[in-house]
Amino acid sequence: MKIISKISSYIIGASALLLVSSCDDDGGKVIDEVFSSTTRGAVLRTLESHGVYDRFDTSSVFGFTFEEQDYEGGALMEKVDLYISFEDNTEDNGDSTVDEILIQTYTPEDFTEGDFGLPVASYESTLANALSLLGLEEGDFDGGDAIQYRLVLTLTDGRTFSNDDSTGTITGSFFNAPFFYGPVIKCIPPAPVPGEYTIDLVDSYGDGWNGASIDIVIDGVESSFTLDDGSSGTETFTVPDGTTEFTLEFVSGSFDSEITYEITAPTGETAIADGPTPAVGTITLNICKG
Repeated sequence: MKIISKISSYIIGASALLLVSSCDDDGGKVIDEVFSSTTRGAVLRTLESHGVYDRFDTSSVFGFTFEEQDYEGGALMEKVDLYISFEDNTEDNGDSTVDEILIQTYTPEDFTEGDFGLPVASYESTLANALSLLGLEEGDFDGGDAIQYRLVLTLTDGRTFSNDDSTGTITGSFFNAPFFYGPVIKCIPPAPVPGEYTIDLVDSYGDGWNGASIDIVIDGVESSFTLDDGSSGTETFTVPDGTTEFTLEFVSGSFDSEITYEITAPTGETAIADGPTPAVGTITLNICKG
């Protein structure tokens, strides 16, 4: 059925090409009208983001690198402003929400030339520094709260672009320009939390995980969990008391866009929920009550 779906996509694509061709045969009037009413803008494309903020380690680091793209190869950029804010998602310690604060302004001189000749810049901060910028102290934050960064691009003609202007096309995989990063503070246990864990596995197409799996190592003993067929399934595993090594990894399959999963910790907390298209590689659990 997936092959038929892909063939249908090709047919639709071919029809679109024929439509463009017919417009061109008609003197290009339609396409000329489209271009005449189109305003060209600019984006800040994410080249990479890295790191995790850890509730138990304020020296933990999060950062990102971005590339400015405009129709003059970066020449239209005047500045990029970086804002920070705090979203309090935990009720037990009161409401410590902090509205946006301007923390840095990048001018063209702060950018370097990237691999494609476009301006590139980066930002990186420890959790301790982020909390200081926000005026927060111990007791004001917890796992599940979010440090939020927002970029605002200003062009030389005065126009500005940010996450409010972004559509799915801009924020998606091609441009990857969300203008926004909201790392959630995780409670990464300094030692494995013992007990029984539950994995809920879901496939939106209903034909299993197509080779994907969650692989686990507990003190050198390896296990692998997957959904052989169907739309959902549940698995459990136990981390014994005294465990020193406990790692999890999501291994990619053929159709990751159909996959979601959720792991519940022995404490009853949702340790992680990911998908569709879960992050490939090491799985970091969030367990605040361990």
